[in-house]
Amino acid sequence: MSLNRRDFLGLAGGAAAVAALGPGLRLIELARARSPEEAASSLQRWGLLIDANQCADGCTACVDACFTENGVWGHGRPRTDAQWIRKLTVTDEQTGHTQAFPIMCQHCEFPPCVDVCPTGASFRRADGIVLVNKHTCIGCRYCMMACPYKARSLIHEETHDQKAYAPRGIGTVESCTLCVHKVDRGDGITACAEACLRAGHQAILFGDLKDPDSEISKRLVAQPSKQIRADLNLNTGVRYQGLLG
Repeated sequence: MSLNRRDFLGLAGGAAAVAALGPGLRLIELARARSPEEAASSLQRWGLLIDANQCADGCTACVDACFTENGVWGHGRPRTDAQWIRKLTVTDEQTGHTQAFPIMCQHCEFPPCVDVCPTGASFRRADGIVLVNKHTCIGCRYCMMACPYKARSLIHEETHDQKAYAPRGIGTVESCTLCVHKVDRGDGITACAEACLRAGHQAILFGDLKDPDSEISKRLVAQPSKQIRADLNLNTGVRYQGLLG
């Protein structure tokens, strides 16, 4: 076999493998970009501002929208063990006052999940979005143990009705992608924020944290906000207003 023929067959085999990967290829393209024009820019940092005072107890609009948008619904079941986004309810032990708010991947500037990943499957884009490359994730779950927000989960069951832009696969880890496909498409809003607006609560605001003229930046300047586990110095891309304590 000549070198040229060997090279040709190698390229052909690689192309067939990529074709077989199907939906998974799309996420990597979005994450690593197909051309300089489409590259994620460090001039932006996408994030969320969550107002706990506007979050309605018992409302799951954000969770439902996230699971629908990304194909996380269990096959024929209303819930899975996925941790893309979940609602928490906390209670002030002294007053009994309760408060509900959503929590998801916090898209840290210094993500522990990326630090511990042995294959580089966990990575952070230049614009601050933290993702998982499903092609190189080996399901070791180190990132799950390292995440202080319990925002990641391992897929234990076969997936069905996957979205091309949100590949899922048994034995791999997943978490909130900050609707990276919507970001790269230029929608300017995540599924959870959109659903919250439709529900009339206005508790979730998406935007560019580096743009001083963005609504999210203006709100952060005008009103105090918190990071969950600020003591870890992770500089999270998700901020909260109105939290107890």
